[in-house]
Amino acid sequence: MQFQAQPDRPDPLLAKKVQELLGGQWGEISVSMSYLLQGWSCRMPGKYKDLLLDIGTEELAHIEILSTLIAKLLEDAPAGEQEHAMADDPSLAAVIGGMNPQHAIVAGLGPRAADSAGNPWSGAFAQASGNLLADFRFNVTAESQGRLQASRIYKMTDDAGVKETLSFLIARDTMHQNMWLAAIQELEADMVDGTPVPMDFPQEQEHSPHAYTYWPLSDGGQGVEGPWANGPAPDGKGEFSVTEPTPEGPVPMPPKPAPHLFAKGTPGPS
Repeated sequence: MQFQAQPDRPDPLLAKKVQELLGGQWGEISVSMSYLLQGWSCRMPGKYKDLLLDIGTEELAHIEILSTLIAKLLEDAPAGEQEHAMADDPSLAAVIGGMNPQHAIVAGLGPRAADSAGNPWSGAFAQASGNLLADFRFNVTAESQGRLQASRIYKMTDDAGVKETLSFLIARDTMHQNMWLAAIQELEADMVDGTPVPMDFPQEQEHSPHAYTYWPLSDGGQGVEGPWANGPAPDGKGEFSVTEPTPEGPVPMPPKPAPHLFAKGTPGPS
């Protein structure tokens, strides 16, 4: 494996928590599939395509690490022994009561492609838009969420072996966040007018009066104090300003329903 996955002792409840890092919305399956799909569909051979495939492949190794860690956290914890221990120790029963029963019933004390609540992993979590800048920005979010969740679980356990494994994964998330941020800077420098996505949509086809105006719609009122409300926009094409929005459309009124639908307030068929 890319790194060790050796907990100090079995812990079915911790195994349930670690499932989030494996099969949750921001887990390693999601990021691996996202990066690989982005790379396989990239029409620009070279550094960006290779970057996507490099990190996507590394994330496959992280899937292996977490799958192994979960299996070892479930090792030597069959349901029968748990039941006897729970009968003798009510406090232990409260802890083991949080175990994901699907680990035993469905997976035979192994990992599953699911989150910490047992919800199956969904392909909807994988994102590949075909636009590199949009994907790279999503990737920063994915690594940020992954590192955040791994850090939280790190603080939930005193198992030194689990902490060592999570420490490695957290470090790689640090690297990947920085890689995607650097890739965004490089991509924006390579492209003309690269800040808005898509970068090649003709600006004259936008409703330009609304392209750089900040609308203060909350009760707080302090949003207008940020650099997103005053001064030059990051794309260099406009100046931010604050505008009280006024309705430009009519009062919404849905079309009259067909009589056979018996909509409330309409007469039925004669």
